[in-house]
Amino acid sequence: MTQLVWLVTGCSSGFGEAFVHSILARGDKIIATARNVSKLESLRAIGAQILQLDITASQEQLDNCVKDALAIYGHIDVLVNNAGYTELGTIVEMMYDRWLAQLYTNLFGTINITRSLMPNFREKKSGVVIFIGSMSGWKGDPVSGAYCSSKAALELAVESFQAETESVGIKSLIVEPGLFRTALLSPDHIKSVDSKFEEYKPLSNAVIGGVKGYSGQQQGDPHKAVEIIIDIVKKEGKSAGKGFPAKLPLGADAVAQMRKKCTDVLKLLDDWEEISSSTGFSPGT
Repeated sequence: MTQLVWLVTGCSSGFGEAFVHSILARGDKIIATARNVSKLESLRAIGAQILQLDITASQEQLDNCVKDALAIYGHIDVLVNNAGYTELGTIVEMMYDRWLAQLYTNLFGTINITRSLMPNFREKKSGVVIFIGSMSGWKGDPVSGAYCSSKAALELAVESFQAETESVGIKSLIVEPGLFRTALLSPDHIKSVDSKFEEYKPLSNAVIGGVKGYSGQQQGDPHKAVEIIIDIVKKEGKSAGKGFPAKLPLGADAVAQMRKKCTDVLKLLDDWEEISSSTGFSPGT
């Protein structure tokens, strides 16, 4: 297959770092980005091109960054929107600025960097965009409302994006990982708001402590996950002969959570369909 050029955000650890190693091993080229480019020197040493990129920057700054990226190899074939982090706290105790910061990184920044690359993709009528979502976009967990909301909003934004771009040769996929052994749950990647209300403290402390304590214990292997994603893009391995999916849960926990959500919604529709469907005008009205 033709050698591809990948632009990947959030490469200083986790899925991003795993993408760099797998993409280079598969013979493709990668432009690895991070907010702190000094953390990417080890990736430069193994053959990656590196670029400073903060997805919360202004649209003009992101446009200029993409121009710099395009100048490296002359084109980009695949964009992987991987950068993100987790905010924990109860809905009523997380203030607007924390909500906005979470949404700006996990949703708005992702959309903005995609917007910056779209003129290039539209011009050549091809390109692939991978969005790293989360199984948390399918279920609102306690003390995780901001993070779950950011991933749920991304889920529907990608569905709209797919409907808008499928006719112009651009493919996109939102991946919904479960718990993988990345730095996402580490203290450096989690921000939290401790509860001040006695009613919320037990639940809040249990969730925040449990999440942070689970860091390094996740059962998902990020290297296996990125290999599957690369297989889908390149139509190789287990993905050979299959179509290009619109979304893909990764991990047995993500599959179970998505299936339960679908089952719960179907049951709700069965239980309430007669009442829910009774709101139309009567005949002759």
